[in-house]
Amino acid sequence: MSVTDLAFKQIQKMRARGPMSRFGTQYAIDAITWVIALVFAEFLRYDFDSALVGWRWLAVVCVATVLVQLFTGWLVFLYRGRHPYGSFAEVRSLLYAVLLTGAIVGIPVALFGTVIQVPRSVFIIAIPIAFVLMGGVRYTKRLIVERTIKHDVDGEIALVLGAGYLGSTIVRRMLTDRNSLYVPAGLIDDSPARRNSWFDGVRVLGTRRDLLEIAHKTNATTLVVAIAKADAALLREITDEATAAGLQVKVLPPLEEILEGKSRLRDLRNISIEDLIGRHPVDTEVESIAGYLKGKRVLVTGAGGSIGSELCRQIHKFAPSELIMLDHDETGLQSTQISIFGHGLLDTPDVVLASIRDEASVLRIFEDRRPEVVFHAAALKHLPMLEQFPDEAWKTNVLGTLSVLKAAQAVGVTTFVNISTDKAANPTSILGHSKRVAEKLTAWAAQKSGQRYLSVRFGNVIGSRGSMLPTFTSLIEAGGPLTITHPDVTRFFMTIPEACQLVVQAGGIGRPAEVLILDMGEPVRILDVAQRMIDMSGQDIAIVYTGLRPGEKLHEELVGVNETDERPVHPKISHTAVSPIAPENLDKARWDERCRKFTSTPTPVDATAATATVATPPTGSTTR
Repeated sequence: MSVTDLAFKQIQKMRARGPMSRFGTQYAIDAITWVIALVFAEFLRYDFDSALVGWRWLAVVCVATVLVQLFTGWLVFLYRGRHPYGSFAEVRSLLYAVLLTGAIVGIPVALFGTVIQVPRSVFIIAIPIAFVLMGGVRYTKRLIVERTIKHDVDGEIALVLGAGYLGSTIVRRMLTDRNSLYVPAGLIDDSPARRNSWFDGVRVLGTRRDLLEIAHKTNATTLVVAIAKADAALLREITDEATAAGLQVKVLPPLEEILEGKSRLRDLRNISIEDLIGRHPVDTEVESIAGYLKGKRVLVTGAGGSIGSELCRQIHKFAPSELIMLDHDETGLQSTQISIFGHGLLDTPDVVLASIRDEASVLRIFEDRRPEVVFHAAALKHLPMLEQFPDEAWKTNVLGTLSVLKAAQAVGVTTFVNISTDKAANPTSILGHSKRVAEKLTAWAAQKSGQRYLSVRFGNVIGSRGSMLPTFTSLIEAGGPLTITHPDVTRFFMTIPEACQLVVQAGGIGRPAEVLILDMGEPVRILDVAQRMIDMSGQDIAIVYTGLRPGEKLHEELVGVNETDERPVHPKISHTAVSPIAPENLDKARWDERCRKFTSTPTPVDATAATATVATPPTGSTTR
């Protein structure tokens, strides 16, 4: 097929799209603009004396400029529909095209201007004129289109809290997105500097103190929170104020997703209980210290669990040479594999089915795969279950951890991170005691190997499998009652990504035999969480108090008695140490004795909390 035939086919395709396609219209406007700019520039050069204008050569220059503009505009995607109309991206491409066109045609004119009777300075004058006119036409059309869209908008009346960059971006999206479900009636901002500011015709109407009055005047039904780093405490305040004003609170996806176009306004969601009890994640700067993972063979035990699976996802981003995911739960492994690799075939070497209780099997896997970095997340975690079956805690949390430590030592693992729990600080339960022993064994392995073997300790993880929030949600959906062990019981909470960031960073900043603890802020009262969840459900759900169970604390602790609280690297990460225990000093008889003590001595409870009959697993379990 000849070049002519190919060109003819391309012209037919363009005609099929319509003679007044965007490409044709834009180019025609730009071509006319160049002609106007060049004629005006030459007239200006000759003080508007038309007798001095060389019309024939000026026409030649105009034709050449128009043709070159077509080439340069196509080259920078100006006429290929790659940029939103009137956007900064289109203006940038327009500038490149105009400058390139001016250079290609203007340089010969400057060299041979006296021969062709065209002033050498004509392009110096014409380039800025052409650029301003082309940009002005595009911006005018954008204003017309946006005004048309604004008139067509029909949706819920919304107030936007936060008049910063994110708030102004959301207002613009509401006004220009044909699929928007919201109409912005105004903005709310507590900053005096933003009072009476305008964004695309939408004004800042006042502060949060004026929310009730503003909601009444505007008939708004929704409050969109557009504060990029709103923590849980602020969100609780906002929610209470919005509820008093009769507004439904909506929150946005992460700012990065909005600006990158990955999320839309329809992705606004109702505020969740996770938003209200979580915290703004501590900036652990994990990327700056996770270089120890790149190009290394990394093994994760418990890879099918909530923490283990998220840990694998985060580790995968740091490009290890091999990620080995070990678990005895084949379904959990499949879910993790799908989330990382996009398939759940379970026939690839990245998944390993094994139990950490099988010491010989674990050693064989380590000798075969030779991991260099190990994250040990496999454990039994539910406090009341382990109170009934203490031997299972011994087999998994103690001996299972020991088998993984021995295998790691045998193959020369350089970094070993044991995931522990706040219940290991001053333990009063079998779960806490078993995890405390695991910390001591890890410290022993650090001393013996001289490598970076350490533990990471944190509290309840929001939304993890079997944790408090999913359980409360199920109880509410079932119509209640919602069961709580004690009206004053409190717990520390953190998000799954935050917990995993700490774990990854621990391998980079922790020292051998240390225990790293994240500053988790103030503990949250479980009763407050329950009441908020009931209020958000709109149902009438009863709350029943069951009393604290054996081994369960009223208030958890992060740092134990006689433990230090040093923060040498990060102000929000504590470093402490535990005394090591050698495997030969493990005493099963003493373990059984302590287990009997834990299970036979319930923690004192309030008399008013001792009448219920239903137990609550979440408030007494560590969640991984």
